[in-house]
Amino acid sequence: MAFGQPAGPPASHRQVQQLTALIHDAGHTDFRDARGPLGLNQRQAGGRFTRDEADALIARLETEAETAEAESFGSGASDSSDTGPQDAPRSRAAPASAFDRARAQRINQLHEVPAELLAAELQRRGWVVMEP
Repeated sequence: MAFGQPAGPPASHRQVQQLTALIHDAGHTDFRDARGPLGLNQRQAGGRFTRDEADALIARLETEAETAEAESFGSGASDSSDTGPQDAPRSRAAPASAFDRARAQRINQLHEVPAELLAAELQRRGWVVMEP
């Protein structure tokens, strides 16, 4: 096998189309945009996959989409009668990586903490806090 050559037959056109749709659903514009968050190499960022790579990435993206859907379904079912501005961030596209999901979850948890408690903690850490 020559240097830089894929180790297998190329992905079918249908697999690449399915990957493109899943990439868009995950909130990315194209493969290059998804390269860092999904850990794609330079060849894959150009849209060139082997069949095995495409199958593995399709399975991974579908699993992440199902997990994100189940999380959003579970959180929305408990307060279906209470809709307001605090629910707006939940309607955005699901973050792509585990780090982004954890960060978004922490941000959502901060909305439940009283402002006085947040201000006191920031002051304890040396920040200057004033009311808007």
